[in-house]
Formats: sequence, C-alpha cells, structure tokens
Amino acid sequence: MASNPDFGAGPSAYLEGLGERVRGARLLAGLSRKALAQRSDVSERYLAQLEHGQGNISILLLRQLADALQIPVERLVSDRAEPVDALSSTLDLLRSLGPEQLDQARQSLLRQFGRADPQARRARIALVGLRGAGKSSLGASLAQRRGVAFIELDREIERESGLSLSAIFDLYGPEGFRRLERASLDRVLERDTQAVIATGGGIVSEPATFERLLSTCFTVWIKASPREHMDRVLAQGDTRPMSNTPEAMADLEAILRRREGLYARADAMVDTAGRTQEASLEDLNTAVQAS
Repeated sequence: MASNPDFGAGPSAYLEGLGERVRGARLLAGLSRKALAQRSDVSERYLAQLEHGQGNISILLLRQLADALQIPVERLVSDRAEPVDALSSTLDLLRSLGPEQLDQARQSLLRQFGRADPQARRARIALVGLRGAGKSSLGASLAQRRGVAFIELDREIERESGLSLSAIFDLYGPEGFRRLERASLDRVLERDTQAVIATGGGIVSEPATFERLLSTCFTVWIKASPREHMDRVLAQGDTRPMSNTPEAMADLEAILRRREGLYARADAMVDTAGRTQEASLEDLNTAVQAS
C-alpha cells in the first residue's frame, strides 16, 4: 500500500495538508472565507483555524464544507500524494490576485484544462438568459428540429424535489434552490448526451454551476430588450421576483445589467428583440450550426 505523505509526517502535517486543500478548493470556487462559512454553516473562525492547519474537524463538518464547495468529500481527505510545490506556488499566485484577475485565471484554466471534448459539448445546447427571452419556446422548437430531447431545468428541479419553485424558495431559500439546481444539472448531463437545455435565468449567479454548464454544453445567450422581457413574463403570469413592486421595470433592468457580463460568456448570442419566433429560431439554428 502506498504511504500517506500527510500521516507519515504526523497528525499536525496531515491537518496542515487538509487546511491547504480546503483553502485551495475555496479559492478555485471563487468564495471568500465568509461566504464559505455562511454556505456551509461552519463558523468563519473555525474555518480560518482549519485552513491554517490548526483545526481538528469532525467528518460531519468536513462533509458540510465539501457540500458547500460542491466537491466530493474524499477530495479533501484523500491520501493521494499531491504535487505540493507546484500546488502551493499556484495557490500563492491565486491568493495574490484581485477578484477580477482571479476570475480571469479561473476562466483561463477552464479553457485550457476544464472543457469537455468539443464534439461532446456541441451535442448539448444550453440556452441562458433572463426570463422572458424565449428560451423555452425556442429551445423546444430547436430540439424538435434536431431530433433530441428538450429539457427545462426548472421543471427537472420541480419533478425531482416534488415541489414548485416558489415552494423551494420559501422552504430552502436561494442557497437551497441553487444546490438543487446544480444536482439536477449534473443528473441531466450524466443522462443526456444530446439535448437542448433551457436553464433558469439565475444559473449564471452560481459560479461553479455556470462553469459546469459552460464546460459541458455549447451555450447560447437568448437576449431581448427589457420591455420585451417584462411583457413576456407578465403574459406568462409569472412576475417572480418582481411581483407587487412599483419599480418592477427598474428592478428588471438592474438585474439584466448585473448579469449581462455573465450571459456574454456564452459561446453565441441570439437577440430576439423585435424578431418573430420563426426568425429567432432561424438565428438560433444558424448559431448552433456555426459551432
């Protein structure tokens, strides 16, 4: 049996290695220590001690951290030897970067090492964009034309949880919904090698989930004007999260501004503003075929 380099040097060295793995996973997920503490329900003080090799963490708390980081718990406790020098120097470099530079570094690593096989990516088309852009209608039509499954991720979440989206938000809050969203996306990716997937408008706000989508699917931003977004949402009878808000249009425009940079990371963009359903479908089909 291969020796464990951490335990071979004693419990203190193992805890230092564990702290380094937790810190590295947190940095790669783009989370502050405070954000990870809130997400995992592990105190920030205890997390700081752990990352500095001074915490004797229970397996249950370690599982909470792994769940919050959306990685297998064995990745944190693994006794497999790591390239310590290269990993440490890389983590030191990442720690020295500002938030914008860290995001650029993560994207660069994903482009170089994290993308799935290009042919496999093109077999799955994922549509992103704010509600009311036309993802569901265009996605269903494109899937029919391509002869593949059409999947609405929100409906998958409801089916698997047995709850409506509003009930999920009421019971578990945004963080609980994002965990269910990631789990549903992972199951879809494991199950369907060919599909058109319409995602929820806020999937881009969860970095790890959005990176997973970008790395495994050819993504298309379905874009529309704020007024068209609003009119279509109202026509659907779904004003969440803008119901009973006099400043609904201003809120929608603000949400769109905050997310535009994220949506723009998609492989292609189709602007449905002022376009008929048929014309938008042709634009989408052209964008997909050009991939």
